[in-house]
Amino acid sequence: QVQLVESGGGLVQAGGSLRLSCTASGRTFRNYAMGWFRQAPGKEREFVAAINRSGGSTVYADSVKGRFTISRDNAKNTVALQMTSLKPEDTAVYYCAAARSYSSSNFNGDYWGQGTQVTVSS
Repeated sequence: QVQLVESGGGLVQAGGSLRLSCTASGRTFRNYAMGWFRQAPGKEREFVAAINRSGGSTVYADSVKGRFTISRDNAKNTVALQMTSLKPEDTAVYYCAAARSYSSSNFNGDYWGQGTQVTVSS
């Protein structure tokens, strides 16, 4: 089992920035690819970004490419999502996920955090 806890969500104005963090505990963090998903009210959960075990490969949804950056620190068991140029349509609950395998075309999580709310006001 991997336990994931997100932090860093909040309310920000359009054009602003936020940094989400996810701390993992349990099994060896570096053995898992990590990702971020989000779910807006009334919508399905959608992929945002993912990073492989070493941090050498990343993939992003088209909607966030160029604005969001995913990174990880295997020494601290953390993965972060730096979000810039935020838009009202980025408003959602953001979830951290850990996966046994990494795919740049079809990433999905095996373990999930509880989520953190991000609200972008216009």
